[in-house]
Amino acid sequence: MTRIALISEHASPIGLFGGVDSGGQNVYVGQVAKHLALLGYEVDIFTRRDRTDLPEVVSWQPGVRVILVPAGPAQFVPKEDMLPLMEPFEAFMADWMTQHDYSLIHANFWMSALVGVNLKARFHLPVVVTFHALGLVRRQHQGQADRFPDERFDVEARVVQEADAIIAECPQDREDLLTLYQAAASQIRVIPCGFDRAEFWPVNQTEARQALGLPQDEPMVLQLGRIVPRKGIDNVVRGVAHLAQAHGIAAQLVVVGGDAGATGGPSEIVRLRRLAASLGVADQVTFMGQHGRDILRHFYAAADVFVTTPWYEPFGITPLEAMACGTPVIGAAVGGIKYTIKSGETGYLVEPNSPTALGDRLAHLFQNPELRRMLGRQALRHVSTQFTWYGVTAEIADLYESLTTPRQAATLPTALLEDSFASVIQTFESARQQLGPDIVAAATRLSRCFAQGKKVLVCGNGGSAAEAQHLSAELMGRFRSPHRGGLPVIALTSDTALLTAWSNDVGYEDIFARQVSALAQPGDVLFAMSTSGRSRNLVKAFELARDRNIDRVALLGAGGGDLLPLSDVAIRVPSGDSQRVQEVHLFVLHMLCELIEGALGQPQEAGSMVPKAPPRQSALLLPP
Repeated sequence: MTRIALISEHASPIGLFGGVDSGGQNVYVGQVAKHLALLGYEVDIFTRRDRTDLPEVVSWQPGVRVILVPAGPAQFVPKEDMLPLMEPFEAFMADWMTQHDYSLIHANFWMSALVGVNLKARFHLPVVVTFHALGLVRRQHQGQADRFPDERFDVEARVVQEADAIIAECPQDREDLLTLYQAAASQIRVIPCGFDRAEFWPVNQTEARQALGLPQDEPMVLQLGRIVPRKGIDNVVRGVAHLAQAHGIAAQLVVVGGDAGATGGPSEIVRLRRLAASLGVADQVTFMGQHGRDILRHFYAAADVFVTTPWYEPFGITPLEAMACGTPVIGAAVGGIKYTIKSGETGYLVEPNSPTALGDRLAHLFQNPELRRMLGRQALRHVSTQFTWYGVTAEIADLYESLTTPRQAATLPTALLEDSFASVIQTFESARQQLGPDIVAAATRLSRCFAQGKKVLVCGNGGSAAEAQHLSAELMGRFRSPHRGGLPVIALTSDTALLTAWSNDVGYEDIFARQVSALAQPGDVLFAMSTSGRSRNLVKAFELARDRNIDRVALLGAGGGDLLPLSDVAIRVPSGDSQRVQEVHLFVLHMLCELIEGALGQPQEAGSMVPKAPPRQSALLLPP
């Protein structure tokens, strides 16, 4: 069993969200660990002990332990003051690792990375680093307000040189590593953060507000996260004030995070209360304090708009979570936020520290409720195809596998069989937990195509080419229904004369695009299968289909590759192992056939390709 040492010195998955040092990194570490376990890894999270009421080892999730490292006092210590505590932290880990075997170290944040590269030298293990924030970038934005010691810059420079791989959470993060730290491009893998479908989904707004005790009939803006100056919450307060003063819309601003009871001292909430009072909107701003993650989806769903306008943001997980609840987002055009929000499609981007622009965008959304609802639907679709934790973690696992030593070929046959069966079971269990909504969405799309008298074109390479013909045979013939007519499916892999002639005379990259150009009509569906999602002939076919308004469904591996952003519906198997992916692909094809037959369950005349009357909608399928 592969065991990973996940280091996160100040950010533990145990605790409330929205504290001073509790935010996105806590979520990242916990979700990556949990989903690695679903992929078959054993994970130990090493984090500094800051409380006395827990044992040294906490069995947090199946396959995940949290190791509370005694380094400094067992109480809260600001992360800016933790560097001197890394020496005892490292000493504890070194002693622990002499008694436990690990395959790889994944360090989170610069101090954990320092510990990681020091342990690398001692234990000869590959080290992966996710910085979550870069010191030089932070100093540019915060100046003297940045309390981290200057030693951080030297540590980060050393880590960049010694780490085996660095995960950049967005393209801006990668660019900063290249230009400010002279990182090698081959060393960096861009892997975003995600959201967990088991935590976040659309909730009826009326029910969400009722559960939280919030008014039903008032426009509501949500700000959720850590209450610190760089998050720009003062900008949101000013934006809500501009919304009221310039547009006459008195929206309620609900702020989740921090200590809602703070009334004095240097608290950021106290400063924000005073600001709201000075702007005449004190009665429109409500501070709700910290809450467990199990209640956060109700806050997202209760809001009409989620707003996050920090000065800078290495990634920003809360916009993903809001979009996963079907809530449009207005975010600052910085860092990862400008990567995850598609301005004009899932919400809007505004410049940071621009309350007038923010207030005007809020007014536009409140004045156009149908637009607001449409953006929410598109936001949900956007994050569901590109930013789920199981897809993110599968990409991280793929990175791990590229760095760890290949398994020895001399494995005993019985051990190999046991390991293979365990791997299959684990992959199917992960697929069972994650793929249901995507399979239903794909089946709905295909069923609607057939019901409208249109056709499906299906393609793939290698084993996927064989599966393309398999799917065509099941649908053109029949799967379980003994009486239905054939459905119009064309496998673009079956015409060997065309395949060999065109690839020989012109090139194989265009072989599927050529057939799409000749055969596809609006209303048809192009269905592609690929374990990598990077095959150029499939990508070119999807690009052409997109330009011609042909619906696109993809059956992919975990990363999704280049096909993912081109797909209307993507089913991504949560595994980086091509063999496991192909095995689940076959199962998914059979499920699609069964769902399609259920949706098109009307009696048909002999020779008819589609139901004679409009088909009933299967209870399993999404509404049109």
